[in-house]
Amino acid sequence: MSYSRGVHTERAHRGSTQTDRYRALIQELDGLLEGEPDALANLSNASALLASSLDQINWCGFYLLRGEELVLGPFQGKPACVRIPMGRGVCGTAAQKQQSIIVRDVNTFPGHIACDPASRSEIVLPILFGGALRGVLDIDSPELNRFDEGDRTGLEDVVRHLAPRVQWEML
Repeated sequence: MSYSRGVHTERAHRGSTQTDRYRALIQELDGLLEGEPDALANLSNASALLASSLDQINWCGFYLLRGEELVLGPFQGKPACVRIPMGRGVCGTAAQKQQSIIVRDVNTFPGHIACDPASRSEIVLPILFGGALRGVLDIDSPELNRFDEGDRTGLEDVVRHLAPRVQWEML
């Protein structure tokens, strides 16, 4: 599936269920990553696809584990914080706990790191592959309460689908 065809498919599913939209998104991701071995290219295309497919978001990207901190990877949005210590902010907490976190109002999250003051809610999903934490997927929205359990489930599926298609040793 080509990228332009994939975007058309996602738009056609806007009236369908949230689960169906995430399934379509995974199909689009397959089309983008098929046959491409480069890790950086695949993460870049994944962030671009998510940013263009998800409504009401203002930042979408990856932070990659480097030692005991997360380092900014491919993303879509305004410039962002480059390094986040494990356990700090939403990204560092999700990475340390290896659990997805939905923050309905970032102003209520203790220690939230405000890279973009326009962000009001956030979802962060750890990326686990080969028995190890590889990084996190971070998505921000200018809307309060943008993310729900359906987004968590759908995006966890996206991450599980993406992780084996990235040659992590190349990063």
